[in-house]
Amino acid sequence: MKISIIVAAGENGEIGKDNQLLWHLPTDMKFFKRKTTGHHVLMGRNSYESIPEKYRPLPNRVNIVVSRNINYEASGCVIKHSIEEAIEVARNANETELFVIGGGQIYKYFMERNLVDVLYLTRVHNSFDADTFFPLEEIKGRLDMITHISSDDKHQFSFSFEKYLNH
Repeated sequence: MKISIIVAAGENGEIGKDNQLLWHLPTDMKFFKRKTTGHHVLMGRNSYESIPEKYRPLPNRVNIVVSRNINYEASGCVIKHSIEEAIEVARNANETELFVIGGGQIYKYFMERNLVDVLYLTRVHNSFDADTFFPLEEIKGRLDMITHISSDDKHQFSFSFEKYLNH
């Protein structure tokens, strides 16, 4: 099973503030949906709770939420209390590509342990006031693809889709 991270981050690794995204980029949201639909997605509790209620759980995906709280419940989700247990859920279901979708602590865990096969990074070309970050300094592997998108009437910021392969 391939483990992929999918993340949008500002120039300094910013991914959120007060459990909210820092931008609205419809093209990036479509990319996220296209890549993750039909797969298992792994996220921390805060990331899950940051998804607007009407989109929870993310449709047409197995939502795995990692929480240290043994009493935590989220309807329609698989709740696990360790990242290792969460990975096993996808592996036991014969998943081909598990997507790690946040947040900061979860990303850091995977990146520091070099558990990532593919990194899909949407790099937002701006700096933001944030309290949650993606560890850009931990990126390993080779840049396989880059596509630039300019700002326009639907996208306040320009951004790039970057794909890194770790093997």
